[in-house]
Amino acid sequence: MLANVDSAAFAVFLVLFILVTGMGFVAARWRKPETLAHLDEWGLGGRRFGTWITWFLVGGDFYTAYTVIAVPALVYAVGAYGFFALPYTIIVYPFVFAVMPVLWKVAKERGYVTAGDVVRGAYGSRRLELAVAATGVLATMPYIALQLIGMEVAIKALGLSGEVPLVLAFLVLALYTYSSGLRAPALIAFVKDIMIYIVVIAAIAIVPSKLGGYGAIFTAADAAFAAKGSGGILLSPAQIVPYASLALGSALAAFMYPHTLTGIFASSGGNTIRKNAMLLPAYTLLLGLLALLGYMGHAAGLKLASNNDVVPELFKTLFPSWFAGFAFAAIAIGALVPAAVMSIGAANLFTRNFWKVWVDPKVTPAGEAKVAKITSMLVKVGALLAILLMPTQFALDLQLLGGLWILQTLPALVFGLYLNWFSSRALLAGWAVGLAGGSWLAWSDGLKPLHGIDFGSGKVAIYTGVLALALNIVVAVVVNLVLKGLPQARLSREAA
Repeated sequence: MLANVDSAAFAVFLVLFILVTGMGFVAARWRKPETLAHLDEWGLGGRRFGTWITWFLVGGDFYTAYTVIAVPALVYAVGAYGFFALPYTIIVYPFVFAVMPVLWKVAKERGYVTAGDVVRGAYGSRRLELAVAATGVLATMPYIALQLIGMEVAIKALGLSGEVPLVLAFLVLALYTYSSGLRAPALIAFVKDIMIYIVVIAAIAIVPSKLGGYGAIFTAADAAFAAKGSGGILLSPAQIVPYASLALGSALAAFMYPHTLTGIFASSGGNTIRKNAMLLPAYTLLLGLLALLGYMGHAAGLKLASNNDVVPELFKTLFPSWFAGFAFAAIAIGALVPAAVMSIGAANLFTRNFWKVWVDPKVTPAGEAKVAKITSMLVKVGALLAILLMPTQFALDLQLLGGLWILQTLPALVFGLYLNWFSSRALLAGWAVGLAGGSWLAWSDGLKPLHGIDFGSGKVAIYTGVLALALNIVVAVVVNLVLKGLPQARLSREAA
């Protein structure tokens, strides 16, 4: 396992990982509450996180380790099309600014911890609550698994082989999440984000000088795509609509996930969320700079076994070993924050909207916290087993369904904040049809994220999640109109 290890890189990596592990356990004493045996404290950090903590936490679980690996890998593989992540992270923040403070206020005033709680409060429907909660857990599982892939890529870049290092790393994650709850990823997010910024700033300052400048980088990337016969540094006309639909659908889905909502619910107030909506675009700049590493991979002439290796190989090739170890540690630590928040978000959903409702309605707050802690451990174990037992490609394809699935909770969660028109039965019907129809389309397309629609003049590819959401809303509207018309129809027949 240690035969091909770069000792300098491994030493730096190990020191930083131990430092962060210590922070994870110390976090239980950070802003120490009277007790962590309550979901408000263990799962939401006491709902007291201010602007800067929320900025690092939300940024930390929104921009994940797999983002650092996947976005440059996609740009390396397909070119400009891979930049759809940039407009989506721009579109999402006005949505956050307008909607999330309203959602936070409702949750705070009524003691809600999850999206399922909010939906039950709005519609009084246990079935709709369970549907939203189950969808949240389902959509989160592949997302957690992909954090493992990001960490796995970083660990392998050090020269370590086998699954033991990955298992040990996530065992540590599971233990300090169990101990400290949301405070652990919130505290670690400070270190993780600073490290990622250092890595990116070093890359954009140093790599171009070694590759002949940005002009040479773009020229080399364009030549590589031309030689391959696909991709390019500019979008083709046929890519514009799918690019836009991916950006829109991803933006609408982003803050429906349990982990991003957990960051919102943990904030200290609506103004904190609004300030973050204005500050978080700094991460979009970071993402754009990260994406350029994909083009730099072509200019560096890297020979890759997988597109996912482009960032690690770039640092191994162009930087001294010690800084490569620093970069790999940033990527691996970047997996810890979102994976922890994701497992906490999923555990909160299971505890509040399944266990407390269907298994033990009289569970105490301390009992809730205990169930959530155990569930968060099991969620991480499930994600780890998925990576160890399934082919990686299957896990990647499965993740594409995550956005499609979580989008189907948007009408139930958001519409109820502003409208009293929809009934729970109509929203449940829309959810079921959108989830089933979207999953069927994705399956029929080989688990690809786009579905082609023939408009007569030619086929246009659109993100399947957007199509499923549109179907969801249409069905909800139609069913609601039918349900509202039934009493009137009965009265008319009786009068006749």
